[in-house]
Formats: sequence, structure tokens, C-alpha cells
Amino acid sequence: MFQVNDYFGGDVKSIGFQTVDGPATIGVMAQGDYEFGTSSMEIMKVITGKLIVKLPDAKDWKDYKPGEVFSVAAGKKFQVKVEADSSYLCLYR
Repeated sequence: MFQVNDYFGGDVKSIGFQTVDGPATIGVMAQGDYEFGTSSMEIMKVITGKLIVKLPDAKDWKDYKPGEVFSVAAGKKFQVKVEADSSYLCLYR
């Protein structure tokens, strides 16, 4: 049914679930710097707070605020900076 995930010593937590269109997670990130790797395409939507993201092959960091979306192709790594606790929805395709 639901799968609870815990990363970076508990600073990132998510609950995995199945949507009609495929798997998804809803989660929270505490203040900190993180690097994630993808095994499938990920579509991330910021729910609360702000994620400062450096996408693969990008030179610059970009701020994503509530309602904004970014995607990362499968087999890539991306970096995230979080200044204050933030939440997100991630769709896997």
C-alpha cells in the first residue's frame, strides 16, 4: 500500500504510493544540501517552502517555489539546497 522512505539520516522522508499514472512520493526535506540520483524520469512539484536545484548539466542553480515543477531524466544526478523545511510531490515515469 504505502512505503515509507527515510534518507540522509532522516532529513528527507517520503511516503510512496501508486497513482493511476504510475508511482509517486510525497515528502519533506529539512534544511540542508542533498544529491539525488534517478532510476526513472522524475517530475518534482514543490508544495511548500523552496527548493534550490542544480539540474544535470546546468551551470546555475534555480529556485523552485510552491506550485513550480522541474523534471530530471532517468540515470541522472541532481543537487538540492533547502533553506527551510519544504515539501514536494514526485511523480516517476
